[in-house]
Amino acid sequence: MQHDDRSGSQGSDDLEVWIDQDLCTGDGICVQYAPEVFELDIDGLAYVKSADDELLQTPGATTPVPLPLLRDVADSAKECPGDCIHVRRTADKVEVYGPDAA
Repeated sequence: MQHDDRSGSQGSDDLEVWIDQDLCTGDGICVQYAPEVFELDIDGLAYVKSADDELLQTPGATTPVPLPLLRDVADSAKECPGDCIHVRRTADKVEVYGPDAA
């Protein structure tokens, strides 16, 4: 996989992440890896956060993956016991990390 080293906001538009709350175990591993991207809500489930640190509670809500946090977000998807974190390319929606990755 090639990484784009562009700086600025466009560098984070290449990948997006979302969480399937129906499968979330509330373990919080994602929050430990990338608290800038993930947060546990009062319901005990994990959600993604917008670039403005707003909790996105709409089912299927996505947020861009900041390039400096790509490894942390990818590790979150790999280590998640609920297999509910999906990281995909923004352009074609192909999953690159998570349960549906090829």
